[in-house]
Amino acid sequence: MLIRKAKISDVEDIHSLINHYAAEGQMLARARTTLYEGIREFSVVEIDGKLVAAGSLHVLWSDLAEIRALAVAPEYIRQGLGKRLVQAFLDEARELELPQVFALTYKPEFFMKCGFRLIKKEDLPQKVWKECVNCPQFPNCEESAMIIDL
Repeated sequence: MLIRKAKISDVEDIHSLINHYAAEGQMLARARTTLYEGIREFSVVEIDGKLVAAGSLHVLWSDLAEIRALAVAPEYIRQGLGKRLVQAFLDEARELELPQVFALTYKPEFFMKCGFRLIKKEDLPQKVWKECVNCPQFPNCEESAMIIDL
């Protein structure tokens, strides 16, 4: 197993993985354009040369980052890959000297197992919501807000 920063050649696999879960209503879809523009934020898990998990760490400000688009291929679920990817993002956030990382998720139990705690969405700073206005779920978001102090 290898955790590495994503490359341009990974975009199609990341797109397929994320949008598989989006089709099931378990996460928000991502356009290829968004993935290409944000490729430097993404990390992937590779097993035997196959991309099996992906996600991104998006820095919002000097004190806050978000874990986004975290997805593990269905055949690799419950093998600890998602948790290892989250740990890699938390390590990266520590290196960047960020004091907090949050996630908006339909799977709060997973993030609790990674050390995050549930908070009210309203407790997140206003800058978090700048992209929400473009979301098909806005303003009726059913995601849970989770945060961890580093």
